[in-house]
Amino acid sequence: MSNEELENKLQDLKKELFNLRFQLAVHQLDNPHKITDVKHDIARVMTVIREKNA
Repeated sequence: MSNEELENKLQDLKKELFNLRFQLAVHQLDNPHKITDVKHDIARVMTVIREKNA
């Protein structure tokens, strides 16, 4: 993936994390483990971005 695609993916994941946290706050989240999965995906994308920039 290009840097632009990775940045877009990162933005999408951050939006998804925000929405999941909001759902958790209003007790509408069915699977709380999904928050952890999204955090891991964000970390993976950020790692790839850092590796490409180094």
